[in-house]
Amino acid sequence: MWGLVPLFWPLLKPAGAVEILAHRMVWSLVFVAVALAVIRRWAWAGELLRQPRRLALITVAAAVITVNWGVYIWAVNSGHVVEASLGYFINPLVTIAMGVLLLKERLRPVQWTAVGVCLTAVLVLTLGYGRPPWISLTLAFSFATYGLVKKKVNLGGVESLTAETAIQFLPALGYLLWLGAQGDSTFTTEGAGHAALLAATGVVTALPLVCFGAAAIRVPLSTLGLLQYLAPVFQFLLGILYFHEAMPPERWAGFALVWLALTLLTWDALRTARRSARTLRAEISRPSATIPTGTVSATRKADSVSSDPDPVEAKP
Repeated sequence: MWGLVPLFWPLLKPAGAVEILAHRMVWSLVFVAVALAVIRRWAWAGELLRQPRRLALITVAAAVITVNWGVYIWAVNSGHVVEASLGYFINPLVTIAMGVLLLKERLRPVQWTAVGVCLTAVLVLTLGYGRPPWISLTLAFSFATYGLVKKKVNLGGVESLTAETAIQFLPALGYLLWLGAQGDSTFTTEGAGHAALLAATGVVTALPLVCFGAAAIRVPLSTLGLLQYLAPVFQFLLGILYFHEAMPPERWAGFALVWLALTLLTWDALRTARRSARTLRAEISRPSATIPTGTVSATRKADSVSSDPDPVEAKP
């Protein structure tokens, strides 16, 4: 669903990107609020309201994902699907770079190599486009920042989306009411089908997230991490095969470098996971070893470590 979403946003024309974004915020809150009401899961909301620091982080997350959603919608409806897909290809590498710069994390040599290859790819693509690939970089950095903030908030996917869209709701609704007062709203002027499609932005946003949450507790993280690459792959293929966007040789070269960096990153993550799992099993199998509480679960986590840094529960 995340990979095919570029097919959906053009259906909402003649609505502009900002109007579509505002509807997405409003209807996403409606959808997830109904879902939470059905399953009667509201206890987290009271706890969140009593924690100003987490509430502030949720506000930051809402602001960052607003930028991400808005740029993505505009990019797709302006004929930049391929460049948008590049943003989600390089997102794992940007996440690693932010870990080094902001969290003082240490990288393994292969990870440093992957980051270096990615920087080279950005330079090649800058030459190819005649400008920095700002759409890709904005999407990658905004989504990486969103992931960083979400790690600190530590709130479930549906709950987090509810809190974020609750913060977005009033500004978005205010904008839509103002747009209607100016006579520029397409919600009531383009027919019932168009209005239904705008309302469906809530389903398009929340349904893949619900599926992701369900998969996360059933599928090994290594598999989940690899599957996350399918979304930008589908978007890239749609950009070339369906939207017929140009791919001159220098862009192919830039994308090839990005894919090489991701291959190195995935290989290193899987190799490190297997090594960690072997080490833990060896410690457990020692006859004289004292097995600390949680070691067995740690082994299982090592077996299923993601090849993609901490998958985050929101997508374009």
